[in-house]
Order: sequence, then structure tokens, then C-alpha cells
Amino acid sequence: MVTLVQTITDHIDDVNCCAFSSTYLASCSLDKTIRLYLLKDFSELPFSPLKGHSYGVHSCCFSSCGKFLASSSTDGTTMLWNPQTGEKLAVLRQPSESPVRVCRFSPDTEYLVSGAADGTVALWDVRWKKLRRTSSVKDGSVIACDFSPGGGTDDYRFQSFLMASCGQDNKIIFWNLSCSGYDLRMKYSLNHHTAPVLSCCFSSDGHILVSGSVDKSIIIWDSINGIPFHILTQHKRYVTACAFAPDLPLIATGSMDKTVNVWRVESKNSANDYSSKKLRHSVQHWSEEEVCSWLSAEELQELVVVFKSNNIDGQELLNLTEKNLVSDLKIESLGLRNKAMWKIEELKSNTESTCVGVPDEFLCPITREIMTDPVIASDGYSYEREAIENWINTKKRTSPMTNMPLETTLITRNRTLKMAIDRWIDSPQVLQMTKHHH
Repeated sequence: MVTLVQTITDHIDDVNCCAFSSTYLASCSLDKTIRLYLLKDFSELPFSPLKGHSYGVHSCCFSSCGKFLASSSTDGTTMLWNPQTGEKLAVLRQPSESPVRVCRFSPDTEYLVSGAADGTVALWDVRWKKLRRTSSVKDGSVIACDFSPGGGTDDYRFQSFLMASCGQDNKIIFWNLSCSGYDLRMKYSLNHHTAPVLSCCFSSDGHILVSGSVDKSIIIWDSINGIPFHILTQHKRYVTACAFAPDLPLIATGSMDKTVNVWRVESKNSANDYSSKKLRHSVQHWSEEEVCSWLSAEELQELVVVFKSNNIDGQELLNLTEKNLVSDLKIESLGLRNKAMWKIEELKSNTESTCVGVPDEFLCPITREIMTDPVIASDGYSYEREAIENWINTKKRTSPMTNMPLETTLITRNRTLKMAIDRWIDSPQVLQMTKHHH
């Protein structure tokens, strides 16, 4: 089921892009502004709209840590903002001064890439706000760019991906991309739209795709089977933008009708979604953004701002006490404190029982936690990618299991083990356990 939960009508010209963080929704427009809204109630932030561009804003995006917002414009600049205060942090001028069509952060927030109408691509150092490298596309315009989720550390020879494309032929085409031999094969060609398709994006788990078209419609697809779930026709003009929230079942769509619509997508498994994520990623390693996502999922949105301002990550979340909530976080409402503590205790219980009954081969030998991205090292053992990479980078290049020297530091994704872990997590017994704790 898909429900329209909010229609935002603040822009006075075409909406070009929408973006989510775990706390905010951003939209940008030909009216030269970027607007910011709180996810908990879609109220506009006091310092919104953000102004600084002298022409229309084509693209906006959040960094994965949530501390930065970037926007790019026809004026030839990409701007960095603090989404919590609205402060303009930097103005990055495209070397060619051509209109900038798109910008994207790297997964670790170290870099920002901007692509322009003349085909130039600029790579910026976010920390130092400096240009690090430029390149260009011959006889073309850069209208889209992105970083791989792994930040380029994978051995792509053994990977495959599902990719979607859209364009002037009115179609959504799903592709199987195998990096072994760089093989690209069409999986589905779907033509439910009746006019050119201007935007498409996947949900964070890749199971759902949303597309927007000149025909004014939005289609939500089952990306695994190529079947349309829903067709939405709320917008009155071309649908130019669509975005998924990273951890909540929300979609934002933008249109030339000057509006942004926010939709809630519910599935039969939605009640278990967040519980399954808790199994996939140990709470103590949650980032500040993941803690804020958890607060929103548990209907504790009132605490997002204070937790973020106090830099509460997963480890600190598990250590919070009633005294901390009163004296350190200044949460005055007794009811809110009681609810927060109840949810935190429930989370601790889930964390302690996470590895009960887990097959040993699903646990990383280094962290003893369920692997979310298992890889095979040259010693023949499987590890969590981040754990073995940290081991190799910070310790002697020896096997964690045998203490013998590693023949090579090359690691390869263990797709077979990944699928086995996912099947186990989605099994009725595990879902029942997570549902009980949830």
C-alpha cells in the first residue's frame, strides 16, 4: 500500500531534485533555492530556504554522515551547507564555469564529485574544500554520477549488479551487469510509462525501484520480478525527481508543478524490516545517523535533534541511563524519558540475543558478529569486509586465523555466503524472533 503523507508547495518554480538524510528532506528548484524539512513532521527548518545560487539549482544531496548538504547550479558552482544550521560552508566553482548538473558525495564523505553541462567532472576534497582532480567527457554533458557503495574497494571481477536506466524511449530497462568480462545483459524492458522517463532510483535494499515520467505518473516497481506495484498520478506536470529515504519507508517525488510529494510505502514485511536490520549490523557500531534512523523508526523523532547535537552513536546509545537523559541530554518530559529508556532496554535485549543460535560460519572470526558483507581472504577464511580491511591496514599482514603471512591482501566478495546469511535472516524462525523482540 502507498499513502500520500505530505504535499509540499513552498517552491515557486520547477522542482529538480529531492534528497533524504536520516533526519531531513531536501528539495531544490529552478527558483534558485534549496529547502529543508524535518522528517518527523515535514515542518520547514527556520533557516530554510537556503539561498546563495544566482541561477536554478539542479541537484542536491546529503553526505552519508548527515553533516553536509551539497547543491549544484546553472551558475557554475557547487555549494556545501551545514544542514543543521543552514550555514554556507564553501562555494566550489567548476573549473570550466559551465552549469553544474549533478553532485554526489563519496560513501566516506571524503570527496564530492560535480558534473557539468560541458562534460567536465571535478573531484573535491570535502575536508579542505579544495579541487583535487578534473576530467571530462568528450562531446557530451554530465547529467548523472555516483560512487559505488563500497567506495571502490571491492574486487569487482567477481561481482554482478542490477542496474536500471530510463530515457526518451518511455521505458524502464533493468540490466544485469557482470563485472567478470564487463558483461551487460538486458533483464527486462518495461513500458508502462507513456512518455519519456526523467528519473528513477532504487530502495536501499534494491528490491524496489521508483520512476517518474513526463506522463505525470510515478510507478513503483518490484525490481526483482519487473512488476509494477503501484501507479501514482498525484502530480499535475512532469515528474522530474524521486528519492528513497535510507531507513524509513518513504519516497519523495518532485515535479514541474512546483510540488514535492512524500509517500509512505508499506509492505507485508514492513513490521520486520528494522528488526532485520538490527541483526545485520551490530548496534554498538551504529553511526550517529543510524541512531537517528532508529529513533525515527521507534517514533522517538522528538529526540533526533538532541541526540545528533550530542553526537550519540551506537555504543553511547547502549550506555545511556535515566540520569544521562536528565542531566546530560536535558530531556524534561518524564513520559518521553520512560519511552526512550524502554526502547533502549529492548534494544539491549535484542543485541544480547542477536547471536543466539546463529550458525558459526555466519559470524566474522574477528568481530564474532553476523557478517553483512562477507569476503574471502587469501588464507581461505571468510571475514566481514571492514574487519579484515582494518586488520590488514593496522596490523601485520598475517592471517587472523592461522597467524601465517597472507600471500596477498586481495579480498574477494563471498556471494554464496552472503546469500546464505540473507536466507537465514529472512527465515520464519529468525523473523519470528525479531518480531517477538520488536
